[in-house]
Amino acid sequence: QVQLVESGGGLVQARGSLSLSCVASVRTFSRSVVGWFRHAPEKWREFVAAITWVGTNTYYAESVKGRFTISKDSDKNTVFLQMNSLKPEDTAVYYCAAKTPGAVVSGSQYNYWGQGTQVTVSS
Repeated sequence: QVQLVESGGGLVQARGSLSLSCVASVRTFSRSVVGWFRHAPEKWREFVAAITWVGTNTYYAESVKGRFTISKDSDKNTVFLQMNSLKPEDTAVYYCAAKTPGAVVSGSQYNYWGQGTQVTVSS
């Protein structure tokens, strides 16, 4: 059974930084797209960033561009989300997800999801 496990969430003050990690239990990420999504209370789930395992192409939502960086460690089968200059509106549960190559923004196209990690940014 494929499992994605996120870690690294927590409480941080505005303008602070956090780094999230997503580890797959098996070689899920091979030839995949790995994305980060977030879900805040009373809001729709939102695409944050994605990376292709082959070619290492990266994609970002406009709201996080220039502040967040997605990267990967192929040897450790891990994807990271470095979040800098955090804002209170970044507060949400952050999910890692994986899918076959193709469109990256739509969460409904992702096959595997982690359990989520809470990120809270205080003002």
